[in-house]
Amino acid sequence: NPDEVVAIGAAIQGGVLKGDVKDVLLLDVTPLSLGIETLGGVFTKLIEKNTTVPTKKSQVFSTAADNQPAVSIHVLQGEREMATYNKTIGRFDLADIPTAPRGVPQIEVTFDLDANGILHVSAKDLGTGKEQSIRITASSGLSESEIERMKKDAELHAEEDHKRKELVESRNQADSLIHMAEKSLKEVGDKVDAATKSKVEEEVAKLKKAMESDDLAAIKAAMESLTQASHKLAELMYAQASQKQGGAGGPEAGGGKAGGKKDDDVVDADFEEVK
Repeated sequence: NPDEVVAIGAAIQGGVLKGDVKDVLLLDVTPLSLGIETLGGVFTKLIEKNTTVPTKKSQVFSTAADNQPAVSIHVLQGEREMATYNKTIGRFDLADIPTAPRGVPQIEVTFDLDANGILHVSAKDLGTGKEQSIRITASSGLSESEIERMKKDAELHAEEDHKRKELVESRNQADSLIHMAEKSLKEVGDKVDAATKSKVEEEVAKLKKAMESDDLAAIKAAMESLTQASHKLAELMYAQASQKQGGAGGPEAGGGKAGGKKDDDVVDADFEEVK
């Protein structure tokens, strides 16, 4: 019975304040998880529900596009896997991020929840030191009935939310894999044979096509195929680099008169190819 629980808790707290109860410690906890929206509409939790207050948590994020000038911090509370089903409690932007490829900027997001239930959220560019923050008071919270409704709603939709989150995260991974593969193709130029490059391009196209559907198995299969093709491309690049290094010394390398060592002094070493 919720009413009895509240009444008993209030009675115990009264006894603690009066000094009659000495062996009980009541701790305040967060009723719902707190976090931000990340790529694909995923709700990324920084402070989990039932965390003892006060608390402070930080996590480093990055940009999702090349030369992204700003990031938007969408602060939410709730238990659903996707941001759209949780309650927005604040928004702010961190602008003037230096021009850089996607994934390079390091943005540290910090959630600091004090004993009064006031949440301080900050975003700091670790490269420039530029910082932006927001203060969210306890008045932005929810009633007990709303909190219970959100918890039950999360339990009811747990399975479908998990599937949707997994699909979004797989698409995000696929997008990153495509980005890296296309970047590698540009870097290698004509250093590898046309057949190898063509295979990677073919697998990139297949993965892009798979990402247009909601077929998680097809996306994962296409990711695996592209990964294998990219590995082959990398192997050829490193093999060619090794050949160039091996022949760089010229005809006199290691064969001069200064050392005067015999073949018996040469030690053979085994190298393991790491794939």
